[in-house]
Amino acid sequence: MSGRILVACVGNLLRHDDGFGVAVARELEARGLPDGVDLIETGIGGMTVVQQLMSGYEALVVVDAVDRDAPAGTLWVFEPDVEDPSEIDRDEWRALFQNLHLAEPHRIFLLARSLGALPPIVRIVGCQPEDIDTMDERLSPAVARAVPAAADRVCSILSAAMAAAAG
Repeated sequence: MSGRILVACVGNLLRHDDGFGVAVARELEARGLPDGVDLIETGIGGMTVVQQLMSGYEALVVVDAVDRDAPAGTLWVFEPDVEDPSEIDRDEWRALFQNLHLAEPHRIFLLARSLGALPPIVRIVGCQPEDIDTMDERLSPAVARAVPAAADRVCSILSAAMAAAAG
């Protein structure tokens, strides 16, 4: 076990609240992270996360805007359900991965699992966006207010994962 943890902040900072992950990455950088934690900001490049995971991690935390039809700024922490890649037929696989550049967490997890690179601990810190369609570099007020709390949740996950890795 490496004890290393990857925090991958996903999103397009030019599309209003889709920049949530980028804002959390900046907050985490300002706070500083413990040794053994790598922070990457992937934009919309999903393959970057998979490539990084190939170097071996004990845990992965993905930070992203997640639409669950809740009030804007609502935060969630959840463990994704990643299906067994061997149960996906060739046509479905081809449809899922026709564009490897998009950082859709489900596809990142599935590809990483198929390569044997998905860590045993995976969490998503998601925030309900208000608007991800408008071209704007600013977050909506509700999502901007959620950034420090999301960084707090990432730090809590890191503490728990580091304690679990220490045994």
